[in-house]
Amino acid sequence: MTTTAHLLADAPAQLLPARELMAFTLATHIILVPLGVALPFITLVMHHRGLRSGDPVALLLARRWSAVMAVQFAIGIVTGTVLSFEFGLLWPGMMGRWGDVFGLGFGIEAWAFFLEAILIAIYLYGWRRLKPWTHFWLGVPMPLAALMGAFGIIAANSWMNTPRGFTLDASGRPVDISVRQAVFTPMFGPQYWHFVVAMFLTAGYVVAGVYAVGWLRGRRDRYHRLGFTVPFTLATVLTPVQFLLGDNITRKIFHEQPVKFAAAELVWETGTHVPEYMFGRLQEDGSVKGGLKIPQLDSILAGFSPDTRVTGLASVPADERPTATQATIAHWAFDIMATIGSVLILLALWYAWCWWKRRDLPQSRWFFRCAAVAGAASLVTVECGWITTEVGRQPWIVYQNMRVAEAVTSTPASSLWIMFGLVVVVYVLIFGAFLGVLLTMRTRWRLADEDSARARDGAPEADTPYGPRRPAPAGAPGARPGPGSTR
Repeated sequence: MTTTAHLLADAPAQLLPARELMAFTLATHIILVPLGVALPFITLVMHHRGLRSGDPVALLLARRWSAVMAVQFAIGIVTGTVLSFEFGLLWPGMMGRWGDVFGLGFGIEAWAFFLEAILIAIYLYGWRRLKPWTHFWLGVPMPLAALMGAFGIIAANSWMNTPRGFTLDASGRPVDISVRQAVFTPMFGPQYWHFVVAMFLTAGYVVAGVYAVGWLRGRRDRYHRLGFTVPFTLATVLTPVQFLLGDNITRKIFHEQPVKFAAAELVWETGTHVPEYMFGRLQEDGSVKGGLKIPQLDSILAGFSPDTRVTGLASVPADERPTATQATIAHWAFDIMATIGSVLILLALWYAWCWWKRRDLPQSRWFFRCAAVAGAASLVTVECGWITTEVGRQPWIVYQNMRVAEAVTSTPASSLWIMFGLVVVVYVLIFGAFLGVLLTMRTRWRLADEDSARARDGAPEADTPYGPRRPAPAGAPGARPGPGSTR
């Protein structure tokens, strides 16, 4: 029997369904997170542009993006709350023992959710009821609340990767808890900034991708040009920054979690002059099947020298490291993330070159095809980043302090599988409703723009619940200032 089979045979029956349920809910929730964290900022950038220059197109885009932001936030609240409950329901062993140490992160995230909900409600309410600049400044705290929520969840996750801020008593219970050390662990800074920049970059590419598709379909008006340029420029600026942050966090993992680094790089034996494998599959005997082998590159990337010593998976017992299958999953996720990131840098350079030479967008349809795909590709990198983080840490739920099997619930496996099936059905309905609402909003906006174009020679405003209201004729009952008015 293989090592993997031995470990699975010793694991509780509840472990697999609990893992699958947690993985599914996390993977679906993370799709919404980039827009939840970054769309408020992108919306405010467009809003500011519209107010500063009196641009009704920019204001229309900001208003419509705020509607998407509100719908996305509502769905994100549901999926995020489910994840919070699952920590207690599926992993009571971890929360019971360690909750006092790292639970502050979840508290911060909860407060950030409540605060952001209030701020989004005020922002939506203010479009037709507040003075323009007052409305804008009341929206400025929205991105800060989103960043605070990210702070809370990354503080909790980074603690699970590098637990600090406690000592253990004779019974193995944490005592002498230091909240500051538990929050600001060695992995917190690299993880937080890597995560935040990933969210802004991904949201920029996702939003720009919508307008890239419109551009490919022949909609070359200023509405689509502006809707593409602002978020894509943000993503372009952040792409090389993210590449450097990714290199930094990888190096931090090398020092703080050497076994996770070994799993992500398929390093079996500890040594120097370690080769880099692009893709490939780790076998039970430590060999790597398939993939592209680049001699000495892993040692060079880890410590800038082929003499850098890299810890291998074989240096720790089998029950304290990822299995061959888990290492392969972490490795593929890491390589996919790095590959997509490298391609996005090329796309960003293409855009920057054309803008620098001609102060205009690239003319090639292939550029807009790539831009349309970039949003989905960025979401894939976000998923791969979390897979690398979570799978590479196995078998630990709290690194080197508690195994996943020790934390799992005692609920019968059959009940967990039923729960898993129900959650899948509910999530399909939720995300189907989310997509249906977005498509309905898109159709209404497009019809409103077509009506407006016929009535106003192409001006993109219409009397619709999702865009700046068309000013009523002077003296008409209910007439009120337009969104760009200073009154």
